[in-house]
Amino acid sequence: MSLRAKRLLLSAVVVIVVAVLASVRDHAGRTPAVATPAAAGNDSTLAAAFDSHASNVVVEGQGTVVKILSDDNDGSHHQRFIVRVSPRQTVLIAHNIDLAPRVSPLHEGDVVAFSGEYEWNPKGGIVHWTHRDPEGSHAAGWIRHDGQVFD
Repeated sequence: MSLRAKRLLLSAVVVIVVAVLASVRDHAGRTPAVATPAAAGNDSTLAAAFDSHASNVVVEGQGTVVKILSDDNDGSHHQRFIVRVSPRQTVLIAHNIDLAPRVSPLHEGDVVAFSGEYEWNPKGGIVHWTHRDPEGSHAAGWIRHDGQVFD
């Protein structure tokens, strides 16, 4: 088989796998997060999720805190802050402080790394599930700041 034929076959397999995974739904009717090689540790997955308006995608990223917002106390309590992850994108981090410790001390200008579930919105998106799932049914996330992990 020629190199070109192998590349075409590989491309076809990738397209089929992506199509099948996109059609899979969890018990709530949502498309579950799928771990991909890109999701294993770089900001390209985050940028691709934003560009394609994707949601329910497990991402990792790093950036600079540009704004600290008040806590969201409606329902589960969430520490909220905005992180610039690229020159063209910011994300809102919504960190559940009922299930994980507060990221503290945290200041504008601090660098944080994070792992969680991305939800698209036109402002850049939201990353939540930045903590362990006490029921063990969701991918565990985290926030790393100043050498400490908050999960």
